[in-house]
Formats: sequence, C-alpha cells, structure tokens
Amino acid sequence: RFRVHQLSKQMHVRFEERLAERTRIAQELHDTLLQGFVRASMQLHVVADNVPPDSTVRPSLDRVLQLMGHVIAVGRNAVRGLRSTRTTSLDLEQAFGLLAQEIAHAGQLPEYRVVIIGGKRPLRPLLRDEVYRIGREALANAFRHARARKIEIELKYLSRHFRVVVRDDGRGMDADTLQSGREGHWGLAGMRERADQIGAQLRVWSRTDAGTEVELTVPGYI
Repeated sequence: RFRVHQLSKQMHVRFEERLAERTRIAQELHDTLLQGFVRASMQLHVVADNVPPDSTVRPSLDRVLQLMGHVIAVGRNAVRGLRSTRTTSLDLEQAFGLLAQEIAHAGQLPEYRVVIIGGKRPLRPLLRDEVYRIGREALANAFRHARARKIEIELKYLSRHFRVVVRDDGRGMDADTLQSGREGHWGLAGMRERADQIGAQLRVWSRTDAGTEVELTVPGYI
C-alpha cells in the first residue's frame, strides 16, 4: 500500500505538470497560430467582397474561405480541449458512441457498438483525454483500413485496472505492419507513445484475414 501510494503521488505530480504545460500551449496557440488564421480570414473576406460574383476565381476563393472557417473552428475546439479539466469518464461512452459517423468513410457503415463492463468510475481528466485519443486512433484504423463488418469497443472498469479493448473482424495486419505500422502512417507508434506517457500498457493482436484487437490497460492507482 505504501508503494502504491508513492506511485499514485508521483503520477499526480506528473498529471499536474502536464496540465500546466497544456494550459501554456493552449494560450500560445490561441495568441499566435489561431489569431493569425483569424486575421488572414478577415483579409480574405475583404478581398472576396471586391471580387465580382461572376469572376472565375470566385468559386476557389469561396472554398478557401470555407476551409479557413473550418480550420478556425477546429483550432478553437482544440484549444478549448487543452484547457478543459472538467471532464469525467461518464461521457467516455458517449464520446466513443459518436465516433462512427465522424471517422468512417462514406458508404455503408460496419456494425458498431460500445460495451460497458463493470461500474463506471471517474478518471483523472488528463488520463481520460489520453484514453480517448488512443481509443479514437484504434477505432479510426478499424473504420478506415480494416474493411470490417463488425467493430466494437469495450470499456472495462475492473477492481485493479481500467481496460479499453477495440476489436474488429476485418482483414487484419501482417507481422511487419503490426510491428512498424503502415508506411506513412504513425497511428500505432503514436498510441504506444501515449500509453507509455500515462503509465499504461498497450497490446495489439492481429493476423491477416483474422481481424485486429487493441487492448489498453491502465493500472488502478493511476
């Protein structure tokens, strides 16, 4: 119990340090990059107002303005997320439930479900955010690359740990891809790095034409 208390205290300090760093990054992003996009967008609107509606460049200009608006909205949401500390694990199920329509390609969606095992317990906000990002990346890989008919994510609240399992019945991955990831993609490496940063363990099982299972295990003291 003394050792667990020590580890818990160390993790608390690490999370507090990361929260302070996230807040600093959010402020810098807001004051520099995001504000720069807003100013550029305003200048584009001034230019657009002086371009005749029948001009051949007007459609391209409108598309750029639309893209700028989307980037600004996404940037504001990201900054808000970096600053946010008042989230709970109770909406983790809802967040994963909404992902299918967001990340799936156009066309028929595979069967998708979110399964809860055990009684829900609150997670540290920063830990919750990292768990969500790891789970989201695993689901994105399944929806976009697996060609699966069924995809599911399990959130397991167990006595000694919290576990997230993403599985699909898709085409799977060969041993080289499982070890190094797809060329030009850093999803698996990114998930492993995030897991290491929060003191969790990530395992991935897959075989060609046999589907994939991604398991994230977070010790209870964290």
